[in-house]
Amino acid sequence: MASTAAPTTSSATEPEHPNREEEEAPHNEDEDTGAQVAPIVKLEEVAVTTGEEEEDAILDLKAKLYRFDKDGNQWKERGAGSVKLLKHKESGKVRLVMRQSKTLKICANHLVLPTMSVQEHSGNDKSCVWHATDFAEGELKDELFCIRFGSIENCKKFMEKVQEVAESQKLIEENEDATAAASHLEKLSVEEKKVEEKAGEEVPATADKEEKESKTEDAEKKDQEKPVLST
Repeated sequence: MASTAAPTTSSATEPEHPNREEEEAPHNEDEDTGAQVAPIVKLEEVAVTTGEEEEDAILDLKAKLYRFDKDGNQWKERGAGSVKLLKHKESGKVRLVMRQSKTLKICANHLVLPTMSVQEHSGNDKSCVWHATDFAEGELKDELFCIRFGSIENCKKFMEKVQEVAESQKLIEENEDATAAASHLEKLSVEEKKVEEKAGEEVPATADKEEKESKTEDAEKKDQEKPVLST
């Protein structure tokens, strides 16, 4: 009988590594060659202004804002983000500003006036409502806002702070009215003083004129009274 050669098992037992050369090849991608690569586009720093540079934040809370749509007779979401009370460093006036968290689009932008009143939204102790003349869309609009917070504590904090600011703004307005009145009275007194000074300058001139006229009349009378010499 013809003998058959036993099959070699080396090829069957050894795993195939089709990418052995690639694995053993040295990786030079991460090596630092020291070459200087210039950027394709050179970006310059740009100063970004938010309009809040002259104000200090006295309140900053996360919330979701709604406005009441009179035409549809329903609440519509205005945006979710950070609501702030910003106090101007010089005037002391405070405005409410809210921006959407991702786009930073303004949802609300109006002054906190002494007449502003925030009330708890019926049926939800995490929400409150108020009326305001808002400028978020580039023109003044009377809006009814509703804001919802993540906790009852933040809602109460917001309501108490707005009430506190509204009372302080009333004092500022009273001081401004008093200052304006004082400035007006001072202006009037200055104008009256100028009128008096002008009148004082005109009186001597008139008196001098009358005195000259009187002297002229007296001289004419004396000339008439002189005797006429006959020849």
